[in-house]
Amino acid sequence: MPDDVALTEIPPSLWAATAPPPPETAALEGETRADLCVVGAGFTGLSAALHAAEGGASAAVLEAGAIGWGASGRNNGQVIPTLSRMDPDEIARRFGDKGEAFVGLVRDSASLVFELIRRHRIEAEAVQNGWLQPAHRPSRMALAEARVRQWGKHGAPVELLDRDAMARLTGSEHWHGGWVNRTGGRINPLAFAHGLAAAALRAGTRVFTRSPAVALVRDGAAWIVRTPRGSVRADRVILATNAYSDELWAGLRRDIVPVASYQVATVPLSDNVRRTILPEGHALSDTRGDLHFFRFDAHGRLVTGGALAIGRNWRERIVARIGARVARVYPQLGVPRFGHVWWGHVGITADRAPHVHELAPGVTTWIGCNGRGVALAVAIGRELARHALGTPWERLPLLHEPLRPIPAHGFARALAPLAVLQRRWRDRRD
Repeated sequence: MPDDVALTEIPPSLWAATAPPPPETAALEGETRADLCVVGAGFTGLSAALHAAEGGASAAVLEAGAIGWGASGRNNGQVIPTLSRMDPDEIARRFGDKGEAFVGLVRDSASLVFELIRRHRIEAEAVQNGWLQPAHRPSRMALAEARVRQWGKHGAPVELLDRDAMARLTGSEHWHGGWVNRTGGRINPLAFAHGLAAAALRAGTRVFTRSPAVALVRDGAAWIVRTPRGSVRADRVILATNAYSDELWAGLRRDIVPVASYQVATVPLSDNVRRTILPEGHALSDTRGDLHFFRFDAHGRLVTGGALAIGRNWRERIVARIGARVARVYPQLGVPRFGHVWWGHVGITADRAPHVHELAPGVTTWIGCNGRGVALAVAIGRELARHALGTPWERLPLLHEPLRPIPAHGFARALAPLAVLQRRWRDRRD
């Protein structure tokens, strides 16, 4: 596993180099009181705090590092209104009416992100031109057809695309057709985190950075969240740490396996080449298990990435692997030159579904973005805020369940990176 950077620094990335600065914050000193304490200043925590504050609650956010330090500031920035594995029919079959409501939440999740960006005037390079999922083999068109049928039945603006249409929208003959969801898009994710934090502060939220939560204890009807130099006493707590969860709550980090996802960005492309690749500005991630994904930033950089089975010499190896991939998919680019290379964790659950938990009365969380964290985290954060404001579970579109740590978690975590080899093997077969 590659080394990480200090909590007090934003990890180097394209987004760190181009995002507007975060709002001014400081570490928590002394004791304070809030209706809601949120642990984690990523998309979930900031969305929850913002919506709680807008609902009239006092909220305090504790962040161990800087705003957007974790997965929220390191991902590819694709805003995707689907889950990675579970489709609407399966969700509805497994969970009934509750499943139908959750499908609606996922369907509208990307629109919520862009609505927040517009309403709060967040400078996040936001482009809502749609999200493409191309079929990497002819046999995967059956999956595209099923997803168009299922999401269309639930009111999503989706369309099946044949090979020619996909080639026109992607600028590549690499795929065999696929589908598009027009509410999806792309953002600078770290800029969005900074903007969400600024909006939450304007709504009255207090955001404390460099303030890791080191203990969470019950005190009568309230909870006390302790940091090295202070504490927050709150009626309700939301743990919004996802792939970067620690032992603050026993067993939570064993509900997922964090897997390294590597990102790379080219230098800005010339205009004549830029116009031939994703010419209408879509975000793209295909049907492979070893995902091929591409999008542009606001300055003409192609942003992509991938997975490695072994983290040793990760920078050189991911540059070589993704450079060869880009040359295959977009030969008009020639040998790509990369200006930024970085990585972050993705939280993967055993069933590839998001897990929402009420850990104790007044303490809630969700975990397991499974590669769909941008839109999903913002939407679930809003719903956890509604619960903190008094909306009962039965009226929320969330599938909450007891915490069930993965058996032999250490073994599963050690072997997880090797699963990419199995995914590559499957990708070559129908």
